[in-house]
Amino acid sequence: MSADGISAVADARITKHTCRHCGLPAPTGAVFCCTGCHAAYDTVRGLGLDAYYARRSLDPALAPPKPDEDAPAIDAASYARDLGNGEHAIDLVVEGLHCAACVWLIEAVLARQRGVTGARLNMTTRRLALRWRVAETDAETLIGVVQRLGYRLAPFDPAAVDAVGTRRERELLRAMAVAGFAAANVMLLSVSVWAGHSQGMGPATRDLLHWISALIALPAVAYAGRPFFRSALGALTARVLNMDVPISLAVLLAAGMSLHETAVGAQHAYFDSAIGLLFFLLVGRYLDQRARGRARSAAEHLLALGGAAVTVIDADGGRRVVPPARVRAGDRVLAAAGERVAVDGTVTTGESQLDTSLLDGETTPTVAGPGTPVYAGTLNLQAPLTVTVKAVGADTLLAEIARLVEAAEQARGRHVALADRVARLYAPVVHGLALATFLGWWGLAGAPGRDALLNAIAVLIITCPCALALAVPAVQVIASGRLFRRGVLVKSPTALERLAEADTIVFDKTGTLTEGRPELVSNGDEHDALSAAAGLAAVSRHPLARALVRAADARGLPVAVASSAREVSGRGLEMDSPEGPVRLGNRAFCGIDDHGVGSDQAELWFVRPAADPVRFAFAEQARIDAGAVIANLRAADDRLAILSGDRPVAVEAIAHAVGIEDRTAAADPAEKCNRLDALAADGRRVLMVGDGLNDAPALAAAHVSMSPSSAVDIAQTAADLVFQGARLAPVEEALRTARQASRLVRQNIALAFAYNVLTIPLAVAGQVTPLIAAIAMSASSLVVIANALRLNREGTR
Repeated sequence: MSADGISAVADARITKHTCRHCGLPAPTGAVFCCTGCHAAYDTVRGLGLDAYYARRSLDPALAPPKPDEDAPAIDAASYARDLGNGEHAIDLVVEGLHCAACVWLIEAVLARQRGVTGARLNMTTRRLALRWRVAETDAETLIGVVQRLGYRLAPFDPAAVDAVGTRRERELLRAMAVAGFAAANVMLLSVSVWAGHSQGMGPATRDLLHWISALIALPAVAYAGRPFFRSALGALTARVLNMDVPISLAVLLAAGMSLHETAVGAQHAYFDSAIGLLFFLLVGRYLDQRARGRARSAAEHLLALGGAAVTVIDADGGRRVVPPARVRAGDRVLAAAGERVAVDGTVTTGESQLDTSLLDGETTPTVAGPGTPVYAGTLNLQAPLTVTVKAVGADTLLAEIARLVEAAEQARGRHVALADRVARLYAPVVHGLALATFLGWWGLAGAPGRDALLNAIAVLIITCPCALALAVPAVQVIASGRLFRRGVLVKSPTALERLAEADTIVFDKTGTLTEGRPELVSNGDEHDALSAAAGLAAVSRHPLARALVRAADARGLPVAVASSAREVSGRGLEMDSPEGPVRLGNRAFCGIDDHGVGSDQAELWFVRPAADPVRFAFAEQARIDAGAVIANLRAADDRLAILSGDRPVAVEAIAHAVGIEDRTAAADPAEKCNRLDALAADGRRVLMVGDGLNDAPALAAAHVSMSPSSAVDIAQTAADLVFQGARLAPVEEALRTARQASRLVRQNIALAFAYNVLTIPLAVAGQVTPLIAAIAMSASSLVVIANALRLNREGTR
C-alpha cells in the first residue's frame, strides 16, 4: 500500500473531532488538538512512517502520545557513556508505549537521524538503548525528537521500573481485600433480608439492613473500583470503549439505584451485586498483574554478569580497580583465579583453565594460555591471567547475547490475551443492548423510567464478563498450583496457553538432558589407583578432579588428601614420593603417547613410579528418567530435537542414549535462535528446554520455554516455566497439564458465552431483576470455577 493509501486508512479511523496524532478530542473543525500534535504528525508523514497510524492500538488506560512542551530537560551528559570510539551511549526509559507500533515508530525515527548508530527499544522493560557519533549529533537533540512525538523519556532505572509494577500490584491487592471484606458482609445482610421476606420482616428492619449495607458497600465501591473507573474514564476521554466501561457503568448504576431504592423505602436493593461484581473482577486482574510482575526482563540480569569491577594493569605495573565502562580497548586487565572475566580479549600472560559453559555449553574446561581468546562471562578456574582488552560493554559477546534476548522478549511480549481480543466487540454490544432495553421499555412499552432503568441495569449486570474474565485465570491458577506441587513454577501469564500449543520440543544437552556435571565412567578395576588419585584430586577445584573424588566416595574407597600436592596451572597435579613423582593430569603432563587410547572423552591420567598409567574417562550422565520421558513424548506425536553448543561427540552420545535422532552440536546463541526461527517459519510451535547462558536468547525466542532450577539466573529469568529436581518428568507433566488446561479453558469460554446467550434475552424481556441478574452472574462464575477444578481431579487420576 502506498503512503497516501496508508494515510487514508489511518485518517478513516479517526472521527472528525479527534486529533489525528494523539486521539484526544480536537476543537470543532480542527484535525489536531494542538500545534505539537500537528508537528508530530508532519514529522511522521515526512519520514514516510504513516503506517504507524494504521497499525497502532492506543490503550486508553495510558497517557496519549501528545507532545508535552513543558517536559523537563534531561541532563544527558550526566548519564551518557563514552564508548571510546567517537561514540556515546545512553539508556533511557520510554513512558507512554501503547503497542508494538510505538516501538517501531521510535526506532524508525531515530534510525533516520544523522549520527545515530544504534537505537533499540524493548517493550518489556521500556528501555531505549541509544548510541550516536559525538561529532554529528548529541543526546539532547535525539531525546527531543522522541519527545516531540509525544513520548516521555527519563534515565533508565531498573529499580524504578520494577517499583511501578509493584505499586500497581499492591493497589490491586488492597482493592481486592476491601471488596472481598465488603462483599462478604453485604451478602450476609442480603441473606437476612431475603430470609426476612418469607418470615414477616417489617419495613423498618428491612430498611435498616439496607442502610447498613449502603454504609459498607458505597465506600468500598468508591475505593475498590478505582482501577476500573480510571481505565473507563481514560477510554471515554479518548472517545473509545473498553471492557472497563460497562463494568464501571454497571457498578455505579447498581449502587446508585440501590441507594435511591433504600432512600424511598423500596423492597429491593442491589448493593451485593455491585460489590460482588467488583470482587470477582479484581481477583482475575490481580492474578494477571502478579504473573506479569514476575516476568522481569532476562536481559537486565544478563548484563549484570558483566558489571563486576575490573582490575586494570597500568604501564608501570600498578593496579587499579575501575568499573567496566572505564576500560578501553588495548588496556591490560587481570583476571584472578575464581573470578568471572568482564571483558573480551586475548590472554597475554599466564596459563589457566576457563569454564565457558555459560557461553557455549561446553562442559569440559578450556585450557587458556598466551594468545587464547577469552570472553566476558567466562569463569577463570585456576590461575591468574593477564588479558589484553579487545571489547568492553556493548561490544562484548555477552552484550550481543543480551541484545538477542531483548529482541526475542520484544517479539514474544506482543502476545495478546483473550479478554483483550474480545473487549472491543464486547463493550459496544453490551452498551447497545442496555440502551436498547431502556428505550424499548420506556419509549415503546411505556414502562415507568424506574422499571426501564432496572431492566437496563439487569442487562449490564447479567452480561458482566465475570465468567469470561474467570474462564482463563481460574484454570491458570489451578493448573499453576498443580504444577507447583509437582515442582514446576509458572512465571508467565500466557505460558500455559502457549505450552498447550507446542508441537516441537527442543532440548539443550548440558544440564537439561544431562545432570550438568562430568562423572567417572570407567577406570577398569583399578580401585587402588582411584583411591590414590582421589587423594591428589581432593586439593583441586577442577570439575574433573571433583568428579574423581565423588566417584571414590560413591564406591566407599578411602581418600587420603595429599596435602603436599602441587597444582600445575592448565596441566594437572603432582606430588613427590620416595619412589619418584606422582602425577594426575592431561596426557602431555603425564607423558602419555598421543597415539594411544583415543581422547574424544574428557579424561585424566594417573601415573606413579613402577606402575602402569591409569586412564580415568569422564562423561555426562543423562537424567535418570530422560529415556522414558523422551519415549512418552514421542508417543504423544511431539517432534523432538537436541540443540546444543557442546562438542559433536558429546551431543551424539547423549542423543543415542535417550533416543533423539534430530541433533545439532556446536551451535552458538545466534545459531540457536536461527534454528528456532526456521522451525517457526515451518509452522512449528517450539518448546525450548535449556539451562545455560548460551540458551537464554533461544529460551526467549521460542514459542514457550522451560528451564531447570539448577540453571543460571539468566536462563531461569528468560524461561516461562522453571522445574525442580533431578528428573525430566516435570517437562512431560507441564505439557500434559497445559493441554488439559487448554481444553478446560475452551469449555469455560463456551459456558460463559452459552450463559450470555440464555440469560440476555430474558434480561432484555424484563424477566430478570438486578438481584436475580447478580445471582445468575455469580452462578455462572461458580460454574466456570467448578469446571476448572476438574483439572485437580484429572491430575489426581
